[in-house]
Amino acid sequence: MDRLGRFACLVAALLVAASLSGASADLRREFAEPPLRWQSRPLWFWNGKLDADKTRKMVADCKAAGYYGMGILPCNGMGVDFMSPAFLQHYKVAVDEAARLGMRMCLYDEFWFPSGSAGGLLAKRRPEALSRRLDMLAADVTGPRPFTQAVPAGTLMGAVAMDAATKQRLDITASVHDGALRWNVPGGDWKVMIFTCVRDGRDGLVDYLEPRAVDAFIQLTYQAYHDAMPERFGSTIDGAFYDEPAFYHVEGGRAWTDRFNDVFRARYGTNPITLYPALWFDIGPDTAAARNALFGMRSEMYADGFVKTLNDWCAAHRMGLTGHADQEELVNPVVGSVGDLMKSFQHQSMPGIDQVFAYGRASKAYKVVSSAANNYDKPQVVTECYGAMELPPANLYKEAMDQFAKGINTMVPHAVWYDPAAIVFKPDLSPGAPVYGPELPAYNQYIGRLQRMLQGGRHVSDIGVLYPIATLQAGSWFGPGNPYEGCVDIPEADYMEVGEALSVGVRRDFTFVHPEVLQERCAVEGATIVLRNKVNHERWRAFILPGSRCISVATLRRIKQFTDQGGAVIATTRLPDRAAEFGADAEVRRLVSEIFGPEATRRGDAPRVTASSTWVGGGFDPARVVDGSPLTRWNAADGSKGAQWLEADLGRERTVGGVVVNEAFDRVRGYRVQAWNGKEWVDQARGERLGKRAEVHFPPVSTHRLRLLMEAVAGDSASVSEWTILGPDGRNLFKREAPPCRRNARGGRAWFLPTPSVAALKAVLAEALPDGDVVIDHDQPVTTGNISYIHKGKDGLSIYFFANSSDDPVDTWVALRGKVAPEVWDPHDGNVGPAEVRHVTGKEGPVTRVHLKLAPVHSLFLVAPDAPRKPGTKATP
Repeated sequence: MDRLGRFACLVAALLVAASLSGASADLRREFAEPPLRWQSRPLWFWNGKLDADKTRKMVADCKAAGYYGMGILPCNGMGVDFMSPAFLQHYKVAVDEAARLGMRMCLYDEFWFPSGSAGGLLAKRRPEALSRRLDMLAADVTGPRPFTQAVPAGTLMGAVAMDAATKQRLDITASVHDGALRWNVPGGDWKVMIFTCVRDGRDGLVDYLEPRAVDAFIQLTYQAYHDAMPERFGSTIDGAFYDEPAFYHVEGGRAWTDRFNDVFRARYGTNPITLYPALWFDIGPDTAAARNALFGMRSEMYADGFVKTLNDWCAAHRMGLTGHADQEELVNPVVGSVGDLMKSFQHQSMPGIDQVFAYGRASKAYKVVSSAANNYDKPQVVTECYGAMELPPANLYKEAMDQFAKGINTMVPHAVWYDPAAIVFKPDLSPGAPVYGPELPAYNQYIGRLQRMLQGGRHVSDIGVLYPIATLQAGSWFGPGNPYEGCVDIPEADYMEVGEALSVGVRRDFTFVHPEVLQERCAVEGATIVLRNKVNHERWRAFILPGSRCISVATLRRIKQFTDQGGAVIATTRLPDRAAEFGADAEVRRLVSEIFGPEATRRGDAPRVTASSTWVGGGFDPARVVDGSPLTRWNAADGSKGAQWLEADLGRERTVGGVVVNEAFDRVRGYRVQAWNGKEWVDQARGERLGKRAEVHFPPVSTHRLRLLMEAVAGDSASVSEWTILGPDGRNLFKREAPPCRRNARGGRAWFLPTPSVAALKAVLAEALPDGDVVIDHDQPVTTGNISYIHKGKDGLSIYFFANSSDDPVDTWVALRGKVAPEVWDPHDGNVGPAEVRHVTGKEGPVTRVHLKLAPVHSLFLVAPDAPRKPGTKATP
């Protein structure tokens, strides 16, 4: 830069500082030296014999290390019984010391986890409050003939007969008398089903669907703590934390409750009995709608029965509620987790997630949980992080960067341990820990700066992405798979993959939008969808419909309204063809055709790829091998030197004549290409090495599944950049063409991407949103981490957080929509300095280009006064 340019930058920096000084004096001061109240609050595992003096010293040491407070997690080794007078007295010692030191405590509501057993007290004292499940007794009967069946013990929820040929269903509950079903079976083949709700009580857990049962849990825990130290609630004890509830704790994930039918009738005005068979079987055209009604009702009962009941108690005692479900990273949470993950946070003051076991394990779920906070206007999003990880100190920052850039803004480190000799889950984040202790003061200042800047305010992004709960519910049923792992794989459900591609591939931020929120809190204003929240009032100029077979008609009508008024819509993987409402499938197909064009419904047959294992670091999913980009890759699990495989589901029977494989590294030592013949895998070709490019041909074979079996690797693990499947003529069977854009008279545009690769999404978004809110020039992948960002509006300021969690330096430019005058605020040391900027004219108006330099594992903020302009209008020079 020449002398004149440097002078111009200096003048610009002085003007920026002047414009920011009044609006952000407190923010600037607290950024430089973050007060204790903005710093992290870890879980404190009481895994050792309790001693009052040791307790007081640990509280003081935690404050000296920069912790603002703790959440005491009772566990084995305390030397006193959970919730006994002696335990509560020790607890009061810790709380009183925190109060003396100006710290805060969070009430962890259980002994160990999951929440809901009160450390075994619920089963002993209130067994009527234990979990319940739905059972089915089914018999295949051919009529005409009389049929008698004893009704199993439990609460009868209904009896149904279904004609095997027509799927006609009859409510035959009235035929139950004196403990037996007696029914005259008409001619034909029938399935007769009896549904009962019985006590399950596994692990002594509460009925999460029933407010009265949850209140029994509250009386044994929350209320007992309050009774022991009422003066500390709402002041020193300012929040509560629940941990890892999930339906999978009940056999088969079939958590239910006796009042289900009554609640359903009150909600829908109809009886659900004839819908029950859909929970196990295909019941014909009503299947998708029936599952949406039943699973949707169960999710609503969980959100009301467990979460809202806890939150209401906390609110009455001037406390906030946080906590998280178990297995929130499941693509399909319907059966085994908590049903509708986003909706589960509707009544929770601080939505939460945990990130444990391995770096980036829950990466794809961060945006689901932070988006729930955005949807329901919650200012804080909590993460319980680091548990059960072998992590270098740098990963304390990597995890924080990745999560805060995806909307999480409150850190709960896992964990401080009472007895470091009896640690159950590493790491030990206690002040005296030899590895992490010395890092804690600097770490907590870093977290304090992030939390000060990113808690509250409003999220700014151009893109809304539908949370496809309708297709998840429609594709789920009781019976198959392991509830802990999600039970049913939904083939079209690509929303987490699309979200991850947007966040760390395309590097454009977005918000998942719950379909009910789209209806109840959003409006179409011109070519924009507006989220009309009091604080988090977002505006989306593009809307993505991720892969779905089933969708609500109301959702689709809103999307069509958006395109009719000039909006841009992008659909991925699969277009819906059935409705979440009864009798509306034809309307769904009509609306899809009108939005995307009749030709779009005939596309979408790209292969779906799965793998034997995937590296847990994130960003190396098997779908990467068919995304058309040589810059991305699949990687097997770290250290997996044995046989690994990639499998492609071709969507339908295809004739295949070969493959092209591009390894990221020359590691494979022995491979086979195999086709599935309906019973087993059959070798089509085999060889020793693949390398940078291997083109393998074989006699044409008809199959719908193809597998690349890598029998051994020379070192580390298998890694493939691209896997091209060839037809009998040697051409790519799934050659990607530029997706056609369907336009309407009002300027609305719609694209369908059967293969939503990073490259395809990037190309379409460049057309749909030429001047994005934030566009990062850096187009190269990075190693062992990510480049990501978030933009928030807060206190009259635009706050942009850029994070480089990778081990590579990044030197690039970013484009910010509008004429922006930013400063650089460094959260690692609290320093503030000028930004190197260029003001240019983009395709839609003024754009500010900012030079961004980030060392490995480093982040920064760009802070600028908000440009005043009418919401929804383009910025002007």
